[in-house]
Amino acid sequence: TRNALQAASPFQQRGGSSSSHQTRRTAAPPCLRVRASIGLPAEGILPVGLRVESLPRHVAVTIDGNSRWAQARGMPTSAGHAALQPALEETVRLSRAWGIRVLTVFAFSDQNWNRPKEEVDFAMGVFDRFIQDNVAQFVRDGIRLHVIGDLSRLPTYLQKTAHDAEEETRSNSQIDLMLGISYGGRADILQACKKIAQKVYNKLLRPKDIDDSLFADELQTSWTDEFPYPDLLIRTSGELRLSDFMLWQSAYTELFFTDTLWPDFGEAEYLEALMSFQSRDRRFGKRKL
Repeated sequence: TRNALQAASPFQQRGGSSSSHQTRRTAAPPCLRVRASIGLPAEGILPVGLRVESLPRHVAVTIDGNSRWAQARGMPTSAGHAALQPALEETVRLSRAWGIRVLTVFAFSDQNWNRPKEEVDFAMGVFDRFIQDNVAQFVRDGIRLHVIGDLSRLPTYLQKTAHDAEEETRSNSQIDLMLGISYGGRADILQACKKIAQKVYNKLLRPKDIDDSLFADELQTSWTDEFPYPDLLIRTSGELRLSDFMLWQSAYTELFFTDTLWPDFGEAEYLEALMSFQSRDRRFGKRKL
């Protein structure tokens, strides 16, 4: 419930003493800051060092480290999940302001259902609140929302919230926001295979006509048809693996890993990832002469 989520919110405690393990979010120089409201981006203004022609068009983010963030502060796991929302809102805001066309967020994997029920139930409430708190602003800012994953496993209230938000933002075109809840890369590939197999069985498709493009069209991420493949994938919390996120789509994705825990991921950390991306030499299997 909303009251339970507010009770677990860690932000009123930030003024107190901090744990020795606490990491501070590094502030960007004042001249580079964009305004705090998700609805007031510094449109058309890029921080020093970013080049518009070298920005990734599609950024994927695995938000990890919420529980460790809470534990380092002597707080319950639920507080870490509640803390993911401000960082996510800021990342959406900055992505729109800096001209990113697609942002895909891996929020909850299909393996995360194995966690304690109380934790899972709380996380579902956080995702519901994030969507409800921001959908009106998404409409104003031209942000188109789509939730990917096995939605049949989500609570009924979250299914409805996601569906309603998708309908409200359907006509938006400023930036696509894909939110992965109960998503798995292998499951995505498997459901695409089943769809194609059914079409072959129904004689709607010949096996020899199956190619990369046709297969990609059956993946859940094909919803964002212009830039379905991430150019940059960011993972927080120091883990160095994909963890079953967008496996097919990430064949040529540049990877960026940071030790920063997700609730501490802010403008400075996002800039670091984008600057790293701009320094990469992307050849896509070709040899540059």
